[in-house]
Amino acid sequence: MVFSKQTAIILPLKLLIVPDKFKGTLTARAAANAIARGWRTVRPQDSSRLLPMTDGGDGFGEVISALLDARIHNVKTFDAAHRPITARWWRESKTAIIESATAIGLAQLPPGKFHPFTLDTSGLAEVIRAASRKGATCCLMGIGGSATNDGGFGLARGLGWEFLNRAGQPIERWTDLTGLASLRPPRRRRWFKQLIVAVDVQNPLLGPRGATRVYGPQKGLRPEDFNLAEACLKQLARVARRTFGHDFAEVPGAGAAGGLGFGLQTFLGARLVPGFELFARHSALNRHLRSADLVITGEGAIDDSTLMGKGTGQIAERCRWLQIPCIGLAGQAGAKVKRKSLFTQTHALTDLTTLEQAKARPTYWLERVAAAAAREI
Repeated sequence: MVFSKQTAIILPLKLLIVPDKFKGTLTARAAANAIARGWRTVRPQDSSRLLPMTDGGDGFGEVISALLDARIHNVKTFDAAHRPITARWWRESKTAIIESATAIGLAQLPPGKFHPFTLDTSGLAEVIRAASRKGATCCLMGIGGSATNDGGFGLARGLGWEFLNRAGQPIERWTDLTGLASLRPPRRRRWFKQLIVAVDVQNPLLGPRGATRVYGPQKGLRPEDFNLAEACLKQLARVARRTFGHDFAEVPGAGAAGGLGFGLQTFLGARLVPGFELFARHSALNRHLRSADLVITGEGAIDDSTLMGKGTGQIAERCRWLQIPCIGLAGQAGAKVKRKSLFTQTHALTDLTTLEQAKARPTYWLERVAAAAAREI
């Protein structure tokens, strides 16, 4: 496909460069640009189409707004610790695009300063109000990267829901939800005709695979905190099930973003969808794949989770089905993934340098690992 044996001339390739973010170091767009620059140093004759990817996590707003040619808006609200902040959202005609992490994301907070028991999702309420005020009737929301574990309690309160204890008194902190007895709805319960929430995980709200035990530690929950956090969310789910006659806690993705997936379904009537599928639909991904000779994807870590539904893994699966070579680039790549035949090639920044150097100069090293991959074609 690449070389002509008769002429020994290198034939140009049509590349599709479709990476996810390299979490904590590079956005998906920055990664795509770095890969393209590095590749061109070795194979300048190839043409490249850049298609930054999202699965619903950090960077969702930037990627989806670019696909829809949406305009950026700003709104004053507060972060998960209730500190004033200006959050971004995007709009194209009647469609709003919201990335919850721009308001309540873990990256907005200084590392280790706040415990999740003191954080909530209430700052997201003002972003939703702002989008509604501008006339949006449809909302696409990505909820990965949150700092919270409150099941959407803060968001719901911010939109007028009341959480009452057995004495009929309002509950003001999510860590008091063990005493929840009833819910009182606001006058307005729906803010959009359609609220589609992109989730990057399929976990339920509760249990060993739920929000608290799987993702809570990333946000600062300690093992000794698990019982209280789980009891609070369990009581919230119990009262919600009794009130609405439906168990939203078991819906795949309910445990996303510390249970925000559960809260958005329960209190705003949202529909949860896999974030990668939403991206694939809006980007016309299959059409782009079919027009490519070679696909390059990547993310911060290609590991076991890549094989279990993450965006980079799904890109590789589609390429295999379409019989298109696919190269996987990463900050780190697990030995198991390298042994698998999911990718035609797998290259990691740590093949060339240390993990510390890779994180310190991610653009520099990603360019070089892309060039190394190009030399092996």
